[in-house]
Amino acid sequence: MTQGYGPQDPNQPGYGQQPPQPPYGGQPPPYGTPAQPGYGPPPPAAGGYVADPPGYYMGRRLANWPQRVGAYLIDNLIASIPAFLAVILFSGTQPGENPSAGAGLVAFLLYLLSLGIWIYNRAILAGRTGQSWGKQVLNLRLVRMADGQPMGGGMAFVRDLLHILDSLLCYIGFLWPLWDNRRQTLFGDKIMNTVVLSEG
Repeated sequence: MTQGYGPQDPNQPGYGQQPPQPPYGGQPPPYGTPAQPGYGPPPPAAGGYVADPPGYYMGRRLANWPQRVGAYLIDNLIASIPAFLAVILFSGTQPGENPSAGAGLVAFLLYLLSLGIWIYNRAILAGRTGQSWGKQVLNLRLVRMADGQPMGGGMAFVRDLLHILDSLLCYIGFLWPLWDNRRQTLFGDKIMNTVVLSEG
């Protein structure tokens, strides 16, 4: 008498299916046996994430030190143009001679313009988009480590103030990215929890 169409034993292969074959050269490991070392993907780090190698964050490449210095120099050069014009304006006066009130006012306004360019470029623009003009030229982006997004104008301004601390002790804070795995400055990036990505 043939068996009816009832539920099939889940441990038996279905009609037309081949039973699973053991791996070549050996028996299959019992169910629940941990994988042998050296096979498969690397084990995840704490929290289920695979740790990034040095110079990467969340799988994205970080900017190296020369790239960061280059972007900083470009930003400084652009912001210093009006101040440089103010210096030229005052250089025409003779030693001991007081400049005219008009020349002094123009020079003061040029210095203010330099400061305004600096704040707009380094805080507002970089805070909103992650890119100052220097970072745009070199395809870099400043982001928060928490979510990979730009940090906002206010926080970008605070970060630049913290760079004053990076310049202390022989600029050790600015040199920190040379040996840091996340290429962060000691105060500006570490305290604000930011990284600079290379998108080029």
